[in-house]
Amino acid sequence: MSVLPLVFTSGWASGVNAYAVVLLLGVFGATGLSEDVPGTLQRPEVLIVAGVLFLCEAVADKIPYVDSVWDSVHTVVRPVAGAWVGALLAGHSGSVNDVVAGLVGGSTALASHTVKAGTRMAVNASPEPFSNIVLSLAEDLGVGAIVAFAMFHPLAAAIVAAVLLAAGLTVLVFLVSRIRRFRRRRAERRAQRRPAAQEAPPPG
Repeated sequence: MSVLPLVFTSGWASGVNAYAVVLLLGVFGATGLSEDVPGTLQRPEVLIVAGVLFLCEAVADKIPYVDSVWDSVHTVVRPVAGAWVGALLAGHSGSVNDVVAGLVGGSTALASHTVKAGTRMAVNASPEPFSNIVLSLAEDLGVGAIVAFAMFHPLAAAIVAAVLLAAGLTVLVFLVSRIRRFRRRRAERRAQRRPAAQEAPPPG
């Protein structure tokens, strides 16, 4: 059976939280729940590093503007992680070329990362911090659920990941256009106020 559905799903999840993906896959393999996980991901040092970095992301991802800085740093990390995991999965199964799997995992991770980073920038425009926390928790739970689902039903999980990716890109396009209109209107209002302020006579 082709491993591409699992590669696609892990790529999507890596774009949202790469450390959670590495940690979950490693745990599934180390505990014997799945035989599809490469030994590299099950190594204790890999699990420890992934766990520590996952905790760091869990905190940074819930703080307004800190999450956007974290996303900027991970613009390269997440796609590379998606490609790396995809190549490992392909090499372990032997059903797909690891280069092809790396390209699928990396490109999918880049797309989902773009959705996450863009959505967070829009959410940060909100005056309250709770939306960041709710969105971050939803992402963490979503990644955990879909990766676990993919270990037993890879094709169905890949379909779910594809739908989520398409929906996320659609929402991102809507948010970007809405933010641009908002900024344009604000700039126009500021431009209208400046002449009025300049023409106003000095007090006294």
